[in-house]
Amino acid sequence: MKAAAVFSAALSLFSLASAATSSDKGTSKVKLPATFKPPQTFRNVNLVHVVSVEKNYVKENINVLIENISKKPQDEYFIPFTADQISRLGGVEVKDRNRKDANPPPFSADVVEYDPTSDAQYLRIKLPAPLKTGGQQTLGISYYLLKAYSPLPAAIKQDEQQFLSYSFSAYAPSVYTTSKQKTEVKFPSANIPDYTKIPAGDASKEDLPTKQGSKLTYGPFDEKPAGAFEPVTVRFEFTKPVIHVARLERDVEVSHWGGNVAFEERYTLFHRGANLSSLFNRVKWAQAQYYNPNTYALKEMKFPLRVGSTEPYYTDVIGNVSTSRFRSNKREALLEIKPRYPLFGGWKYPFTIGWNSDAKNFLRKITGGGYVLNVPFLEGPKQPEGVEYEEVQVRVILPEGAENVKFYTSIPSSSITSTEVSAHKTFLDTLGRSALIIKAHNLVDDFRDRELVVTYDYPLSATLRKPLIIFSSLMAVFVSAWLIGNVELKFTSSAKVTGKK
Repeated sequence: MKAAAVFSAALSLFSLASAATSSDKGTSKVKLPATFKPPQTFRNVNLVHVVSVEKNYVKENINVLIENISKKPQDEYFIPFTADQISRLGGVEVKDRNRKDANPPPFSADVVEYDPTSDAQYLRIKLPAPLKTGGQQTLGISYYLLKAYSPLPAAIKQDEQQFLSYSFSAYAPSVYTTSKQKTEVKFPSANIPDYTKIPAGDASKEDLPTKQGSKLTYGPFDEKPAGAFEPVTVRFEFTKPVIHVARLERDVEVSHWGGNVAFEERYTLFHRGANLSSLFNRVKWAQAQYYNPNTYALKEMKFPLRVGSTEPYYTDVIGNVSTSRFRSNKREALLEIKPRYPLFGGWKYPFTIGWNSDAKNFLRKITGGGYVLNVPFLEGPKQPEGVEYEEVQVRVILPEGAENVKFYTSIPSSSITSTEVSAHKTFLDTLGRSALIIKAHNLVDDFRDRELVVTYDYPLSATLRKPLIIFSSLMAVFVSAWLIGNVELKFTSSAKVTGKK
C-alpha cells in the first residue's frame, strides 16, 4: 500500500470526485440535439481492429491513426454503435499510442444522447487538446461488449462440446472515411468450424479471411467510406463455462475501534452457455470426474484475496456451504468454492462470500486528521474463461460521524452510472454511518484490483460519540434501576382502630 503522501498527490492529480448527498446519475452521457450527425472532420489514415473472443466477453481494440481534414482544430472523435451494442458496452479506455510518459493527458469517452428511438448511437471521445488542421494522432481505443455470444447449437448433452457464435462487421465501425484497415479475430482455440468468407479485393488472391492457428484476419482493405459494413459470423469451440454475473453487491465496512475492514459480496450468477438437451445425470457426471475431462459446466471458482485476509465464509439461499477451502500464508490468500451442483447453460446460482482483514492493510491516517482508504473496486473470481458483470454496486460503509467524503477510482468513468453518500444505520448508531455508494455497469474481470481511494474526515467528537453513548446508556440504566429499587412497593399496615366502650 502506498504512503499517505502518495495518496494525497494522486488524489489532487486526478481531481477527486466529491460524492454529494443526492444521486449523481448520467455522468457518462452527453446530450445533443435530436438532429445530430457526426461531422466529417477526421480521416482514418490507417486502422487495425482486433476482436478477441477468447473469454466470456468480447474485447475490441482499435488502433487508428487519425488526421484532421477540416479547416479548424478539432477535439471530438465519434465511434458508431447500434442501440443494442451501446446497452452492452463498457470499460471504454482511450490513450495516445505514441505517448510513453507516466502521466499522459487524459481522454474522456461519453455516450451521446440525441435520439433514443434511433438504432444508430455514438460514443464521443474527447481529445486532451484540439488537433490542428492536417495534424495526426494515434489513438488506442479499447472496450468490451457483454452478452455477445449465442450458443450454437442452443442445447447439447452434458458431455458434448460447446460451440458459440458471434456476429460483427469485417470493417471497423467508423463514421469517417478509412484509407486502410484490417480486422484480426482471436479465438480460444484453433477449432473454428464455421466462419464467413468474403471476396478479396484482388481477384488473384484467395477469399478472406486468412487463418493462422487460432486467429483469423480480414483484410487489409483499401479505402472504405464512412459507415461501411460487411457482416460476418464466426462459430468456434468454447469448452469453458460462460459466466455472467447479472448483479454484484459489494460491501466494504470500515471499523476504527475494531481495527478491521469487513468485505461481503453477493452474487447473482448465470451460465449463458448451451442448455442441456436432456435431464442432468448425476451418476454420469460423477463417473466423468475421475478422468477430469473438459467441460462447459461451472464446477468451482477461485477468489484470490489480499494477503492477511481471515475468517472467510460462503453461503447461498439454503445456508452455509461446506464445499470450500481457504489457503492463507505470507504470500497468498486464496478462497476456493464449489457450488452445491455443477452449473450448466441457463442455470442460475445466487451466493454470498465474505471475509475480514486488518485495517492497517487498507487504511492510513494523513496530516490534518483525515483518513485515506484504498481498496479494490472489484475483486471476484479469477477464472481462465473470464467473468462479466452487468451491474455492480460498491458500498463503502465508513464509521459514524465521517464527513467530507471524496473518492477516486481507476475504473473507466463511462462505466460509472451514479454515486451518492447516504446514511447506513446499524447497532448502537444514532445518526447512522456514512455510506458511499457507487453503481457501475458492464464491467469485466480485467478490472480486478483497480483501486478505489476514499478520503474522509473523522473528528475526535465522532470518535468519542459511541463510547459516550454506551457509557451514558449504561449509566441511565443503572440510575433507573437504583431509582426503581428505592420505590416503596409494600402496603403499609392499617392503624389500629379502637373499639367503642
